[in-house]
Amino acid sequence: MIKRYTVQEAQETILRRRPPGRDSYSPALIDRTEALFGVGVTPLDAVRTILAAVEAEGDQALQRWSNLLDGVELDDFAVPPKRMAASFEILPEAVRQSMQRSTDRIRAFHERQPITSWISEELGGQLGQRFTAIERVGVYVPGGTAPLPSSLLMSVIPAHVAGVKQIVVCTPPPAHESILAAAHLCGVSDLFPIGGAQAIAALAFGTETIPKVDKIVGAGNLFVTLAKQQLYGLVGLDGLAGPTETMVIADASARPAWLAADLLAQAEHDVQATAILLTTDRQQAGAVGDEVACQLEKLSRRDIVAASLENRGGIILVDSLDQAAEIANDFAAEHLCLSVSDPEALLAKIDHAGGFFLGEHSYEVLGDYVAGPSHVMPTGGTARFASPLNVLDFVKLSSIISLDPQTAREVGPDATLLAQTEQLTGHAAAAQARLEETV
Repeated sequence: MIKRYTVQEAQETILRRRPPGRDSYSPALIDRTEALFGVGVTPLDAVRTILAAVEAEGDQALQRWSNLLDGVELDDFAVPPKRMAASFEILPEAVRQSMQRSTDRIRAFHERQPITSWISEELGGQLGQRFTAIERVGVYVPGGTAPLPSSLLMSVIPAHVAGVKQIVVCTPPPAHESILAAAHLCGVSDLFPIGGAQAIAALAFGTETIPKVDKIVGAGNLFVTLAKQQLYGLVGLDGLAGPTETMVIADASARPAWLAADLLAQAEHDVQATAILLTTDRQQAGAVGDEVACQLEKLSRRDIVAASLENRGGIILVDSLDQAAEIANDFAAEHLCLSVSDPEALLAKIDHAGGFFLGEHSYEVLGDYVAGPSHVMPTGGTARFASPLNVLDFVKLSSIISLDPQTAREVGPDATLLAQTEQLTGHAAAAQARLEETV
């Protein structure tokens, strides 16, 4: 069920990073795209068509594309706050309590993130940096094959902590009750059951009903990612999310049943999700494989899990934890779970991951829901330079420059000389005018 690889075999297959989009178009996706948009039309072309229509026609285009792509008639885009409150009330009490605890932990975590404006007079006059919240943010919450109210919590709460004035949520229709409930719990007042590329276009351009935002955050399907990619520069973006991924490093101390459960949980997301185990113990590798086969039969999404493990999953036998650390650093996984006897020592050898999960009791599913940090994390190896969604994603930094006259006189000649070196005579003249005035 789950393949076993040598390191060399894995590096040529499941560990190999490919440019985004190269292997994202399945035959089924191509067939559906051509059926809706015409023969020879790729998903990239389809998204370009949707964006242009929404920019030109606004709400009318949203109604048309929602009907064609989602099979729904949208008469009233907005979901009233009373409707969201009702969705929260009909949840079982135990679910409401769990959602509230998750909300509290996410908020408490992000409130501890240090973001401090500062001013210094040590360089002459006043120099500093000022943080201010982004005014209006769009949050995309996936609906798809599984509703993800947790993604709403993980995206909206850090924005609230940052002080964003208006948060606009879009989610595929029909908006799931659990997503509406999470929106109520977070105090969201603007929620629209619009999905896919048309939702991203509406947030970026604005329509008669949906306000234009300054930044869009939240993961989605391929069409959402392609839309964000094409709108880069027009609107702020948190990143281009690819299929989710987990890498687990284990030694002989780890429980095979728990390792298998963690791999299956990751593979459950999507047929293109990645679930990889690196282990130093050959006997454990066999035991995990047996557990995967046994536990898979009990899962409701076993077909998706099986396809994910077949396409992108695997167990890799490594010579040592040092070798595992090198592989993990190179792969830069979204989630990196260290199921070893001394996870802190192994952590010291690895720099690149969206999130580090230390020890078997800090399993990744806790990070998905209740640990505290946002589960919106960098994928596709971008953890080498990108970060999980956090409060900094919802603020902007401005420089404060207020030099006193003496400092301006002291550094003005340097500005003049550097401007002349760059052959920018207007720059040089602007600096020289001040110097001549103060002589």
